[in-house]
Amino acid sequence: MSADDELFESMRLELRRGSLVLAVLACLRTERYGYTLRQALATDGLEMEESTLYPLLRRLESQGLLLSEWREEEKRRKRFYVLSPLGTALLDRLTTEWRAINGSLDRLL
Repeated sequence: MSADDELFESMRLELRRGSLVLAVLACLRTERYGYTLRQALATDGLEMEESTLYPLLRRLESQGLLLSEWREEEKRRKRFYVLSPLGTALLDRLTTEWRAINGSLDRLL
């Protein structure tokens, strides 16, 4: 990989990092377990590795933004996640901020 490609990849990952948090919060307005969350994100063009998703879910839950519960479904235990009231309020604020930033960037680009 060339130095230009390495720089692009580094910047691309940095740009994606914050976007993925917003995407996960938005998807979890509806209760999902990890696999269906990954599928929903991938369907909308935001593929995420398990090694990225599950630590992110644990962090968001520890910050009080998600609620989770273990349930048995199809003879397997699955952990379901959904936004907490704090997560819903924060998602609303972040969405407003995202739209403002996105509008500014659209004008600049």
